[in-house]
Amino acid sequence: MELHGAIKIRILDLCKKNHITINGLAMLSGMSQSTVNSLVDGTSQNPKLLTILRLCLGLNIQIKDFFDSDLFIDLDDE
Repeated sequence: MELHGAIKIRILDLCKKNHITINGLAMLSGMSQSTVNSLVDGTSQNPKLLTILRLCLGLNIQIKDFFDSDLFIDLDDE
């Protein structure tokens, strides 16, 4: 799996776990809905770590918790 695909799935999983929508996550993170949508729809294929950090702050988790998933094992580098 490629990194952007793993990030997309992780965001969707965390939203489901926290019972929030993509729009809700955007509001909690202080980002525009279009920014978060671009991560989920694949438009943004190389998100900045700062963007991931903002999502984590919105979810009230640490960045290490975001990447603590089997999704990030054996990633493709393409």
